Amino acid sequence: MKIRSSLYFVGTLFFLILLVSGCNTLGDGDIQRVGMLVETTIHDEAWGQKGYQGLLDIKEEFDVDVYFKEGIQTQQDVNQAVEEFSNKGINLIFGHSSTYGKMFAELNDSYPNMHFVYFNGGYSDSNLTSLNFNSHAMGFFSGMVAGEMTSTNNVGLIGAYEWQPEIEGFYEGVNYQNPDAVVQMNFVNSWEDSDRAISMMEQMIDKDVDVFYPTGDLFSTPVIKKAREEDLSAIGYVTDQRKLGENTVLTSTVQHVDELYLLAAEQFNEGELEGEVKTFDFKDGAISLGEFSERVPDSFQEEIEDHVEYYEETGLLPNER
Repeated sequence: MKIRSSLYFVGTLFFLILLVSGCNTLGDGDIQRVGMLVETTIHDEAWGQKGYQGLLDIKEEFDVDVYFKEGIQTQQDVNQAVEEFSNKGINLIFGHSSTYGKMFAELNDSYPNMHFVYFNGGYSDSNLTSLNFNSHAMGFFSGMVAGEMTSTNNVGLIGAYEWQPEIEGFYEGVNYQNPDAVVQMNFVNSWEDSDRAISMMEQMIDKDVDVFYPTGDLFSTPVIKKAREEDLSAIGYVTDQRKLGENTVLTSTVQHVDELYLLAAEQFNEGELEGEVKTFDFKDGAISLGEFSERVPDSFQEEIEDHVEYYEETGLLPNER
């Protein structure tokens, strides 16, 4: 009886050690499968497409299965998707929007062996990480370009939401570069309502606006195409959109969200992804200006590049020196 009891105790202890060890390994990293939730679509030629590229980069780098779901917009949608992902053995989930912060915070405690990542928000927890772009500066530099290149002294910003940091930055950049320029702004109150964005654009064209900065996911491409048709200028958003018109797109404000996907996956796989709010900017290589149109004078391109380099070194924009 003593021998049998001892063997039982040793066996039970060994099982518990394995169980605890297994739980720690899963919780501390070791990518198994990866999932992504998108509010709209991965085919927007902007934000969604960049996220999907990040997912594909993870697949190639770690040789793991990846999954995505489009049109996930409500808490119920998220709950169902996360449960489905959990059943597939996914242990790293990306929510490709600031919206997912609050939604993930509602359920992350129920999935302790999964790590939740989303973008541009203030929610965090032990297994919930927010990756934030400091987009004020990119708006500022795009505003400098618009202010320099306008012929009518009227530039237009068509924003998704008024709270976007790049919007204030754009206004400041235009004012710094060209105090005589008027900045006209309209807000779609949606990332995807292209019809409303184009309607706003047409009203701005009637007011002599000749440079546009569309800061929305699905409507940035239609606005740029409309600008090309009207022989006007635009600044690309999130991705380098010069391919939409080399003479139309003066430059682009590029957010390298695909690289942040890979960075987060690498940190998670090493057990180093902390539940916190992380912020990235030009100095981190997370944001950059895209290729300039040949219409932008070389001297001004050099001026902008010098300003960007100074900002990377000091954190000071031209109007803050």
